[in-house]
Amino acid sequence: MSPFKSLPDAPIAARRPVSDTRHGITRTDDYAWLRADNWQAMFKDTSLLDPEIRSYLEAENSYMTAAMADTDGLQKALFAEMRGRIKEDDSSVPMKDGPFAYGTAYVTGGEQPRYFREPRDGGARVMLLDGDKEAEGKDYFRLSGLDHSTDHARGIWGYDDKGSEYFTLRVRDLETLTDLDDEIHNTGGGGAWAPDGQSFFYTVLDDNHRPSRIYHHRLGTPQAEDRLVYEEEDAGFFVSVGGSLLDDVIFIDIHDHETSEYRLIPATDLAAEPKVVAPREVGLEYNMAEGGDVFYILTNADGAKDFKIVEAPFATPERAHWREVVPHTPGRLILNHMAFARHLVWLERENGLPQIKIRDRRSGEEHAIAFAEEAYSLGLQGALEYDTDVIRFSYSSMTTPSQLFDYDMTTRERRLLKTQDVPSGHRIDDYVTRRVMATAPDGETVPVSLLYRKDTPLDGSAPCLLYGYGAYGYAIPASFNTNCLSLVDRGFVYAIAHIRGGNDKGFAWYEDGKMAKKTNSFTDFIAAADHLVAEGFTAHDRLIAQGGSAGGMLMGAIANLAPEKFAGIIAAVPFVDVLTTMLDDTLPLTPPEWPEWGNPIADEAAYRHIASYSPYDNVGAKPYPPILILSGLTDPRVTYWEPTKWAAKLRANTTGTAPILLKTNMGAGHGGASGRFQRLEEVAFEYAFAVKVAGLAH
Repeated sequence: MSPFKSLPDAPIAARRPVSDTRHGITRTDDYAWLRADNWQAMFKDTSLLDPEIRSYLEAENSYMTAAMADTDGLQKALFAEMRGRIKEDDSSVPMKDGPFAYGTAYVTGGEQPRYFREPRDGGARVMLLDGDKEAEGKDYFRLSGLDHSTDHARGIWGYDDKGSEYFTLRVRDLETLTDLDDEIHNTGGGGAWAPDGQSFFYTVLDDNHRPSRIYHHRLGTPQAEDRLVYEEEDAGFFVSVGGSLLDDVIFIDIHDHETSEYRLIPATDLAAEPKVVAPREVGLEYNMAEGGDVFYILTNADGAKDFKIVEAPFATPERAHWREVVPHTPGRLILNHMAFARHLVWLERENGLPQIKIRDRRSGEEHAIAFAEEAYSLGLQGALEYDTDVIRFSYSSMTTPSQLFDYDMTTRERRLLKTQDVPSGHRIDDYVTRRVMATAPDGETVPVSLLYRKDTPLDGSAPCLLYGYGAYGYAIPASFNTNCLSLVDRGFVYAIAHIRGGNDKGFAWYEDGKMAKKTNSFTDFIAAADHLVAEGFTAHDRLIAQGGSAGGMLMGAIANLAPEKFAGIIAAVPFVDVLTTMLDDTLPLTPPEWPEWGNPIADEAAYRHIASYSPYDNVGAKPYPPILILSGLTDPRVTYWEPTKWAAKLRANTTGTAPILLKTNMGAGHGGASGRFQRLEEVAFEYAFAVKVAGLAH
């Protein structure tokens, strides 16, 4: 029996066919008109949206609201539970830097963070930036952070008040707590201070939302007079800029998904032409950390698929001078690295589990920080100072709240600084976390992390939310998540499928889920679903799939491939019109995405392969399960018209009666709502849908 009853008539989008021919193949899109021709301008001013498109989106929102009206009480209960697990007046443990220690804090009822500092060894806190105050009167507001200058006199802070990810930068005097007149628009969100604190470097987004230019700004001068330092001509590459702990160099990082190039500006000559370290070479990736008289470079050079660490002299960092320090070990993926005065530190993953490794730079002796749980997550925060023996890291598992440690790399002493507080209570012993292995069609084993209550019956009667992503080499950590406890406490099994396309099992795991092997991601996810059913964790009519962004593509693909295996699907900001987007090189992410999916403009084989799985192109006449689609009007990553067109096509083609629901946030972008509690309301809405389609009383 359907959980959706007495629904109003669903919106029916007009069909206005538009044909496109590439490589002798013609496609017809009935719903191309839902894309706003003026999208660049509309992202900055949503009042410019075509009234017909706005009317359609509002009709979809009204239909969605009606379909979910009977969950209003459940949504409020879920929200209250999730909010009750948050320490509302929480504060970070400040990190030491020179005479001060810097941190963030929240106040009870506050949506936004507050940035503070205090004397290094304790004392009165000074509130440097109040996010709630800055957000007053704004429907959407997101801070990019506060970066203090080397002399601690000023701080760069940035904000986006539309959800379009165009950030405005301001400069705050950290003594008077007032902003200077400097105001920098259309940036990527942060800046890199010059050592003297009188200027900084920043990235500008172009009209197509690509970070393509680096500028140098001197305090007290207008943005129009800023010096162009570097401009990337290849639309397939993004640029960013950063400083170093020793303030000796400015790093310009140029990259796509498979190729890197660094350029360096010496702090002693800020006007110098940026110096290339290793010219870009397709497939060569590297990342740099300063180590005094050397650079430590994390790279996949010379066939090091899972990466190695080399060093090079500070004065001559070119590839000819690279010397191996940490060799490549197949199956051990080095994720990132940091260098300090006496130690080299890196985070690695082997057999699906992370560990932190530390190398004494003088003796070469190495040791690891590791944990014994079956599935867990580590975060490496490092330090704000170069001359230190103490770094910071975090640990959690799906049952264990996050713990923050300071670790002395010389004495190997670990000091617990903070354990995540769950005000409403959390009994670790009430829950079970496991990692099981599903067998994919080609014989590969797919890890699946599970969380459930000890008293949950494992006889196929429990509902399950199965989450997946599987792209860009991103691993989904098995970390503590207070939100999902609201499902688990209602009898759900919460599961994460670590499918190919991520790097959970090494770089090869990523390679086997991209380009011509992309469909492995989809079949891995379906295999995970089948395994959970076969082992009694759930049943197909109680299994809800969830994914967002590239994970939303996954949701669209599994909806086409195996709709009968899911009771419902939640697709957040889903990248589903893959072929159309990859054919449009004016969109923000298209050229940089070609190394991930293929370039269907130039390559007929890539065109045909993407066309074979692109969710929008493969919607067919079949009984789709209930699908909840979430979108953001000003989203520059997955533009609103992709999920909107997909919803219209699904509704026109499904042979079943299950509803297709589209919820468009008319005042937000890719990340959804900006405040911490506003975001919880969105999670509560998604979970209410899951509870509803699982058939649980609400």
